[in-house]
Amino acid sequence: MPLAPGGTTDILSRYLAQELHKNLGVPVIVENKPGANNIIGTQALAAAPGDGYTMGMLISTHTINPHIAKSLPYDSHKDFIPLALIAKMPGLMTVNPDVPAKTLQELVALAKAEPGTLAYGQPGGLSSGHLSMEYLKKVAGIDILSVPYKGGGPAVVDLAAGHIQVLINSPTSTLPFVRDGKVRAIATTGAKRPAALAEIPTIAESGFPEFELYEWYGLFFPAGTPQEIVDRMNSEIVKIMATPEMARRIEEIGAESSTYTAAQFAEFVGAEDERWGNLIKQLGMKPE
Repeated sequence: MPLAPGGTTDILSRYLAQELHKNLGVPVIVENKPGANNIIGTQALAAAPGDGYTMGMLISTHTINPHIAKSLPYDSHKDFIPLALIAKMPGLMTVNPDVPAKTLQELVALAKAEPGTLAYGQPGGLSSGHLSMEYLKKVAGIDILSVPYKGGGPAVVDLAAGHIQVLINSPTSTLPFVRDGKVRAIATTGAKRPAALAEIPTIAESGFPEFELYEWYGLFFPAGTPQEIVDRMNSEIVKIMATPEMARRIEEIGAESSTYTAAQFAEFVGAEDERWGNLIKQLGMKPE
């Protein structure tokens, strides 16, 4: 797992590990290998033997990194086998309660009236929250200052304190602040409203109909893993994802669970690679 403990990816990994342990009768251990924008943990997965004993829980950054990194220590397309999509999660846009905007339309109008005076938090460089906000700035024609953070947790704390005014972040770490009235939710980034955020309109509903971006979470095997192992593990994971308990757990964090086959997930990964690649070109970002 190429991220630190405690975040959405870690929570989903541990949910799944518990259920796989019950169903397969063997220990399933979550090993965190964070760092370098997920590259360290992803490289460890690429180097693992394709014997079915090592899986990686990768996120949408896996399809972002190839378009923004000058070089990677692995081939994002050839060194991994898509196994199963676990969940898709839209970003949640929130503002500090002192911001005089209760809708996205009002926020855009405020940003146009006072260009460069509002600041938004990057919940990690090149995260979906960062790129979603940059994309919104482009399509809405607004100027909002970008402030980098090492994660969504510190960013939402600063949002509540008024040090920044806007944030697109995962619902997992943001919803407790919304429910406590410390920040105000105004929009989500997906194509439809998730059940846990049913009262919050999407950005697409708020005047930008083409806007649709998600953070996604999926399991991959290293290249060389036999197809029969891929099929068997996908079947086991899909059984878990189809249970009401797992669907409820994922719904509670503002995400949508999946029962894709391995082939369907591979198609999804290809489409996401194209989507993020096109977006990064639109934003004029260059490899670093």
